Parts: sequence; C-alpha cells; structure tokens
Amino acid sequence: MSILVYTESENGKFKKSAFELASYGRAIADNLGVELIAVSFNQQDPKPLEAYGIDRLIQIDDPSVEDFTVLQYAANITKIVQEKSSKLILLSSSANAKYLAPQLAVSLSAGYASNVVGLPLQLEPLTVKRSCFTNKAFNTCMLENEINIIGLSNNSFGIFENSKQMSIEQGSVVDTALNLKVEKVEKSTGKVTIADADIVVSGGRGLKGPENWHLIEDLADTLGAATACSKPVSDMGWRPHSEHVGQTGKPVASNLYIAVGVSGAIQHLAGINSSKVKVVINIDPEAPFFKAADYGVVGDAFEVVPELIEKLKAFRSA
Repeated sequence: MSILVYTESENGKFKKSAFELASYGRAIADNLGVELIAVSFNQQDPKPLEAYGIDRLIQIDDPSVEDFTVLQYAANITKIVQEKSSKLILLSSSANAKYLAPQLAVSLSAGYASNVVGLPLQLEPLTVKRSCFTNKAFNTCMLENEINIIGLSNNSFGIFENSKQMSIEQGSVVDTALNLKVEKVEKSTGKVTIADADIVVSGGRGLKGPENWHLIEDLADTLGAATACSKPVSDMGWRPHSEHVGQTGKPVASNLYIAVGVSGAIQHLAGINSSKVKVVINIDPEAPFFKAADYGVVGDAFEVVPELIEKLKAFRSA
C-alpha cells in the first residue's frame, strides 16, 4: 500500500501546492506506516521536493505531457496508482486538479472528497472535513471505497519540512492516442500568482480608475503579495480577467486578504471567504465587506494606503 501525491508544476518548477500536499501526505503516511510517492510531469528540478517528506518521485518526461490535458494526465496517474497499489491519492484544489479528480475517480472506481480542510478525522473508514456552501459551513464526509481521492483546499494545512532520502524513478508515458492539442496557454504576468499567494491585495471601483492601480501594486510589492480585483473592475477593463476573484472568478484561500475600495458584493465575499484574515479599507462605513472582515479601516484609500506602505517599509527597515 502507498499514498500517491500529484505534484503540480509550472514552467518546470513545483508550485507551492506541491509542497503543501507533500507535507499533508507525509503526516498521513507516518500515521499509516506506508510509502509516500509523488508523480510529476516534465519537472526540471525535483530536488526541492525532497525536503517535504516524499519517499519516491516518479518523474514522467515526454513532449506529449508538456501541457496539461485531463485524459492524458489521468491515464498516466491511473497506471501509477495500479502499479504502486496506492489506496489514497492527494490532489490540490487548482482548476486542473478539480478537472482531473473526477476522471481519476471514474477510472479507478474511487471515492472523491473535494475542498478538504485538515488531516482526516479518522482513517478507517476514511473520514474528512470539507468546506461547503461557498465556505460558509463545513461537513463531514466518509469515503468507503478501496481507493480514495482527497482534494486538499489550498493553504488549509500549511508547509512543513520533513526531509527524506527521496529516490527518483523515471516513469514511462501512457500513449492515449489523443488528437487534442494545446495551441496556446495565456497566463497573467504578475510576480505572485493568486493561487499560490499567502497574501492577496485586491482593488475595487473605489480606486476610481486604472491610473490609480499603482496603489494596489505598490502595497502588493511591499508585502510580497499577489494583486487581484473585483468583477466590476475586470468588466470595465481596468484589470485583466485573470485577476478577478470571487464566486464567479478565482477563489482565494490566502492567509491574508486585503480589499481596497471593494464594497463586498455577496459573490465576491463567497469567493474569498476561505482566506484566514480579511482586511478592508473603504471610505463607506456601511460597505458590506465590513461585516465579513476581521479588521476594517474606514478611510480614503488614497490617504490610507500610502501611509500603510510607508509604515510597512519603516517597520521592515527597523
């Protein structure tokens, strides 16, 4: 028996979620006394994964898996699960992973629990806690299949170093004879991606125009954060749609979410509710966001944000 972790990468480098999944898998593997195996596709440098408790890495290098296609990736992971007798598969909560999980569940007749937060409540039968109703509640889910899949909610467990002597095994690619070809992948060019960010700084219509977005960018640069925006901002073309967060945009599960000039429509709040600490800066004390925020600042963003940046820089240089 073994546990299999699908470690996602981008441009040949592991995503932050890969290290969180490895940390999570290590904790379960130690409890069960089983091997923790990871699978990666076209990974340039596997060494960083060793620090997070992986016993064995199966690396598949082939031009056919250079771009993510769900059937191709599912076929390769299914083969490894069967070869290594894996009974538990760990995935992240990225868009690709949520696309991949149902396909794996069908291929392996496996149970699947998405949006899992924290370690299993019990292992026999496998019982996990999940967030539901757009992160407004939790439920307990019991998986009784022979093989089960856990989709771990981003930033819900954390990253913990637990160095192991990791062996690397070259895996052979499964030929699925697919005619699907990825022509182009367009990605946002921000310094920190929303999915991997510990801190997200978001702006709304209170910024009054795209010419004032330097306030968001300057604060994000100071904090090492990703930038985001509300739906009206992306609809008006102030910012690209790749930065739109909320129920109809990208979900956010950061450790700190700072909303500047965002009123807090219910769809926006639903999409960022998994963030651990929420801060709002808004001139309107009746803005709905204040009811959902952990900390609120009633004030003009054009005065508050520059002063906040100045204080943060002074604190760091002290």
